[in-house]
Amino acid sequence: MRLEENIRRVTPYVPGEQPQQKVIKLNTNENPYPPAPGVERALKEMDDGRLRLYPDPEIRMLTESLAEYCQVKPEQIFVGVGSDDVLSMSFLTFFNSGKPILFPDITYSFYKVWAELYRIPYECCPLDENMHLRKEDYCKENGGIIFPNPNAPTGIYESLDVIEEILKQNPDVIVIVDEAYIDFAGKPSAISLIDRYDNLLVTQTFSKSRSMAGMRIGFAAGNERLIRWLQDVKYSFNSYTMSYPAIVCGTEAVKDTEYFRKTTEKIVATREWSKEKLADLGFEFPDSSTNFIFAKHPKYDGEKLFQALKERQIYVRHWKQPEIAQYLRITVGTDEEMNQFFDTLEEIMKE
Repeated sequence: MRLEENIRRVTPYVPGEQPQQKVIKLNTNENPYPPAPGVERALKEMDDGRLRLYPDPEIRMLTESLAEYCQVKPEQIFVGVGSDDVLSMSFLTFFNSGKPILFPDITYSFYKVWAELYRIPYECCPLDENMHLRKEDYCKENGGIIFPNPNAPTGIYESLDVIEEILKQNPDVIVIVDEAYIDFAGKPSAISLIDRYDNLLVTQTFSKSRSMAGMRIGFAAGNERLIRWLQDVKYSFNSYTMSYPAIVCGTEAVKDTEYFRKTTEKIVATREWSKEKLADLGFEFPDSSTNFIFAKHPKYDGEKLFQALKERQIYVRHWKQPEIAQYLRITVGTDEEMNQFFDTLEEIMKE
């Protein structure tokens, strides 16, 4: 018997590059501003003697803060090590019927990786000509549904009416709405629906709007049964998933709503003038409700633009997937970073 026959082989997710040298980094949708001041203060004042002890397995302090912020009960919140951890555990917990799960063909590429890793059958549903979900595609028999809202990498937000229609058509399977970018949308979160739909799970992250990608904090909100089932699976892997520093710093980040509001508003303002600038340069893009813009130019090759920017120490994201190979996903940085990006882009386009 060959060794390879017993190995679970998957095509892994390819993360955005993390260059070590000084560059303008607009490729992984990180927040260009620091975390809330209370996070820095908590790190400086942290009792390092606590590090010899296991952290609270129930993550009560952070869970209670999130429940208050989301206006739900603590029993409706599940916290994990980044929303990727929460989503991976959700795939393992909820998608076990043997029927294919459904997600968009242009979306967060980790969904396909988890499905293959856990041997979950799946079908990719094409977006419409305007890159919106075609809700009728999610009305057929399936083993579960997942999609981001706003979608990544398109940046498009779907209304709660669309989400409710999908939920109503699928009462017997779990529908997961991945809201990694919801805080930049200025539009309602699907968390407002969890008390009306027992089959809805909504996930969010601290990596984008709360400037804490390095801490790895994410959470899910849903009815109490769904959360209990997630907890059961979590405790079957590792009771102590969240570190003590992450619990303390995450709690401080949730508390400072004013700082959160101000930094999010700054990013949205920069996004809006960046859209205008891209349009002036002839780029085409769906209307973004996120901290990035997904843009292509009818006269310039996407991969060549990507490489030319990279050579000049400006990193954006590009995929070879045929449907989107002409697009660049451009993270919204500070005003200074975006001005330098546009100066460089204009130089490239003049060559």
